[in-house]
Amino acid sequence: MAAPDTSPSALALYVHIPFCETKCPYCDFNTYAGIEALMPTYVDTLAHDIAEWGKWLGRPPLRSVFFGGGTPSYLPTRSLRLLMRAITEAFDLPEDAEVTAEANPGDTARERLQAMRRAGFNRISIGVQSLDDDELRLLGRRHNAEAAQAAVRTARAAGFERINADLIFGLPGQMVASWEHTLAETLALEPDHLSAYALTLEPGTPLDADVRQGRVREPDPDIAAEMYRLAGEMLAGAGYEQYEISNWAKPAQHSAHNLAYWRSEPYLGVGPGAHSYLWSNGIPALEDAGLWGTRFATVRSPRQYIDAAREWRAPAEPASHDVIQRQPTIGEAEALSRSEAMADYVMMGLRLNEGLSEQAFGARFGELLEEALAGALRECGELGLVERTEGYVRLTDAGRPLANEAFERFVSACSAIAG
Repeated sequence: MAAPDTSPSALALYVHIPFCETKCPYCDFNTYAGIEALMPTYVDTLAHDIAEWGKWLGRPPLRSVFFGGGTPSYLPTRSLRLLMRAITEAFDLPEDAEVTAEANPGDTARERLQAMRRAGFNRISIGVQSLDDDELRLLGRRHNAEAAQAAVRTARAAGFERINADLIFGLPGQMVASWEHTLAETLALEPDHLSAYALTLEPGTPLDADVRQGRVREPDPDIAAEMYRLAGEMLAGAGYEQYEISNWAKPAQHSAHNLAYWRSEPYLGVGPGAHSYLWSNGIPALEDAGLWGTRFATVRSPRQYIDAAREWRAPAEPASHDVIQRQPTIGEAEALSRSEAMADYVMMGLRLNEGLSEQAFGARFGELLEEALAGALRECGELGLVERTEGYVRLTDAGRPLANEAFERFVSACSAIAG
């Protein structure tokens, strides 16, 4: 069986599914409830979009596929099969490439999960969020703790050997003891991977409005910091390796798709509001002189996306930045200079526990890290935010909770570099 392609030209493919049965009050993702009537047309249009991108880019190999949303598990199984068939026809997908779908615990009947497994999904990410029923009600989740636990067990029984559990901490009124209970009960389920995110009150969400208007208590950042420390301690004790600020995995169970983001490898997003990052060394067709990559996002409205994507065809011209930004599905596009690409690379790399590879930085940018960013390295080192060890620059244990301070200094240093 061939190994997944991890060469620079391999893409990570993100497929956005904007449908939700209900919208959670803390969520600011580009998702919608009550538009199920669009599903059949959307799926057909998305399959067409995938086919045209594969044609335009020359059927490149994929390192991973990730169906996110929204709630991908809310789609009918036949729709998921159709989309997977479109992907395998448009791109070179190795047999054991990581193929993930996000799932709501309420959509995890064994027969359905078995059908997803047969369709080609080999990894599932279950939105557990909490194992406290009161906290789940606060978050507007449709499931209870018992259903979340059952979903993980059912996924395993349905043949998923790779299971991620998503958790949220730092909720309004949440106690450390409740978080400890959620962690302990989640670990008892033995997921292969665990993501734990501190709640962010996103402007414009109902939960943010409730906090601002005093209907819900404001989250306590000091308690959230203690919860984060506790998560690291408990997960390490259970044999999980923290490999990124918010992610832990059992040995050899790191998410290949997420690593593509954090290592600034090229990725393509399809669907409304999906983001992409292509760079010239990664995609041979991107040969724009002086450009170090292009970032772009599709239009956010599902209806507008359908109208635009149904009509477009892969241009005869190579996929340069100028051509990409003229495509009808693209809502915004940004050409990256060398300094901007460098800032992205450094900031994302520092999120990883292994840190930023000095050798990989030199290979990408043709300059030694210690020369290009000498001032930021020295300042962050003196402040105890980063350390250099075995060819990597990484956040210290003390610097991890203060990561943004290090990011700001390195981004500022990159911005001062010409080109």
